[in-house]
Amino acid sequence: MWLRALEMTAHIPHDRTRTLPVVVQDLARTFGEMPAAVSARETLTYSQLARKSNRYARWARSALAKGEVLCLLMPNRPEYLAIWLGVTRVGGVVSLLNTNLTGASLAHCIDVVRPKHLILAQELIDDFRAAQPHVTSDPKVWLSGPGDGDLPQLEEELGKISEEELTESELRSVSIDDRALCIYTSGTTGLPKAANISHHRLVYWSHWFAGLLNVQPTDRMYNCLPMYHSVGGVVATGAMLVKGGSVAIREKFSARQFWDDVVQWDCTLFQYIGELCRYLLRTPVHPREKEHRLRLCCGNGLGLDVWTEFKTRFQIPQILEFYASTEGNVSMFNCEGQPGAVGRIPAFLSHRFPATIVKFDAENDVPFRDERGFCVRCEPEEAGEVIGKITSDRANYSGRFEGYTSEDQTERKILRNVFEHGDAWFRTGDLMRNDRKGYFYFVDRIGDTFRWKGENVATYEVSSVIMSFPGIVDATVYGVTIPATDGRAGMAAVVIEDKLNLDLVAFREHVIMHLPEYARPLFLRVRKELEITGTFKKMKCNLVNDGYDPRHITDAVYFFDAVRQEFVALGSTIYDRIQSGRMRL
Repeated sequence: MWLRALEMTAHIPHDRTRTLPVVVQDLARTFGEMPAAVSARETLTYSQLARKSNRYARWARSALAKGEVLCLLMPNRPEYLAIWLGVTRVGGVVSLLNTNLTGASLAHCIDVVRPKHLILAQELIDDFRAAQPHVTSDPKVWLSGPGDGDLPQLEEELGKISEEELTESELRSVSIDDRALCIYTSGTTGLPKAANISHHRLVYWSHWFAGLLNVQPTDRMYNCLPMYHSVGGVVATGAMLVKGGSVAIREKFSARQFWDDVVQWDCTLFQYIGELCRYLLRTPVHPREKEHRLRLCCGNGLGLDVWTEFKTRFQIPQILEFYASTEGNVSMFNCEGQPGAVGRIPAFLSHRFPATIVKFDAENDVPFRDERGFCVRCEPEEAGEVIGKITSDRANYSGRFEGYTSEDQTERKILRNVFEHGDAWFRTGDLMRNDRKGYFYFVDRIGDTFRWKGENVATYEVSSVIMSFPGIVDATVYGVTIPATDGRAGMAAVVIEDKLNLDLVAFREHVIMHLPEYARPLFLRVRKELEITGTFKKMKCNLVNDGYDPRHITDAVYFFDAVRQEFVALGSTIYDRIQSGRMRL
């Protein structure tokens, strides 16, 4: 796997004008009428994808100067790919907007990139209208799909434009150093940030994963992840295209229809996020769940508690787990299938992916510094923050950090004077540990980890224990503030199976068996569902803000009474005693 990935990417630094749109144009000559992107809505062959992108390129050439931004607000579909391939071919920058956002959040994402144009899918008009009063920039809005009267239709403009390959005189000078996309962070703890994504990252991601997956023209990737994100929009699609494979695009994930889709479209690969695998395991046995031809599943976030059961039940031959972030410079890959590990960095690649784990000061939310002012590397099995060394070496693009549209946000992600004066490292914001074999294991997100009774509580590990209790189908853990106490007490929001009552006595015994006292949740909130982002990350902001006040929460809330040694319903009387410090914790 490693060797194939290295071979696939070796040429990239030396061929600086060969961007991903150029690669796709060349492939159209080789793979012509073979399918590139299929969906229930439409199918595009390699030739059709190239011709569509040519139209968008010519339109963008007249609408945008090099480096100017176009926002794209559209659900998953093959057309989505054609748009950004075409626009970036001639030097435009495409900002991929989250289709789940509306109102002020959507307006924020538009304004931070200051777009000149915005392409809007017809089915998202209402969401855009709700955001429009909050938009301070003034992009020209183009409608993709049936018109609503006052918006110009993009299809009418495209119909006047040639789909033939662009001539040399029509092309602009675009290199792998130029910015191609803006992709947003998920915004689980605040408003999203727009990350700058260069052409190099696009062509590198595509070729690297094509090598790891050993993509062949006969392969088809099942992609139900949002295309406004780097994994669903670039990795799952680009890795297929650069080797002549195809991608099956579904607008949204459906656990009920997943196996029908995979079998019907004859998929051999599946791009996952760990939560999708959890959802699939929670569904009843599907008659086609073992009829598939999947040879490999690739993704991130597949925890140890799910890994083996998912692989066994659905007869998945191979799992390729990896760790990376849209904007970061830290990447690691679990090519060996070590259950629960996010990956490792082989010694022969350490110069290319210079990452390490440093001791973390949880009280101050920063890496620990010794008496000299430098950071300290963690020992094996010791949890700390993963950081990646930032380089500007043109021969090693992997070490670059391209930042965000905001300089302040960019600087906040950089750790300076780490091991020597003048060096700079990227802060991932993730706590990990590694074993003596070099495998890295995810512990928690910084900000999710909190201190209680003088100890660090890793919410990811606590929620994994909670979800292993029978009947609990989803959970998220966070810290809440209690007056006159240090740190934050643990609170868990859980979702239980329909028509099932949670056995609080058995649940308490379960957490006692698997968690130290300081990590056991003090509060329990039972919900019908948990709020998630478009990339299936739990959103805790509202839960943290709600706290544990029963007067403001309609869900059932329980408190662990240390005197009675049991969970009790949290009413106003107990709440007032907690607030006044009269309750033993």
